[in-house]
Amino acid sequence: QMWAAQYYQYKHPRSFLSSGGLGTMGYGFPAAIGAKIACPELPVIDIAGDGSIQMNIQELGTAVQYRLPIIICILNNHFLGMVRQWQGLFYGGRYSFTDMSHQPDFVKIAEAYGAVGRRIKEASQVREALEEALKVKDRPVVLDFWVEREADVYPMVPPGGSLMNMLGGD
Repeated sequence: QMWAAQYYQYKHPRSFLSSGGLGTMGYGFPAAIGAKIACPELPVIDIAGDGSIQMNIQELGTAVQYRLPIIICILNNHFLGMVRQWQGLFYGGRYSFTDMSHQPDFVKIAEAYGAVGRRIKEASQVREALEEALKVKDRPVVLDFWVEREADVYPMVPPGGSLMNMLGGD
């Protein structure tokens, strides 16, 4: 959601649902299901991290059952990215339980539920993957985008801080 809030260009008001970027893992997919039920004629895309989607990936069963053509874009860096970033910046690089090198195969999970699954490892594959996903009208599509493992996300709120204390990065 942090990436989407910063980089996605919106054309219409009230077309972006977010928990506000303060660490609410798992918000995006159920919000996308609700958005698609509320506005079935509009495309709905959930942009999630690989940790966040695992909070409720079982809801793929719900989305398949109700034939909801939601696109789930997983930004997969094999880390709990924001937690890793905090531990690096504020806890002297003492990393604890953030490496997710041994995680499930999201494409196989999607297919097991009856959704479409696709892995994207190269930037040159992004446009075509999204265009194909938008053509699917009868079930969810999971796009597993493999991204740089240690890319940080800014701005961010430091521990004990407020939005007035946001860090902007380099």
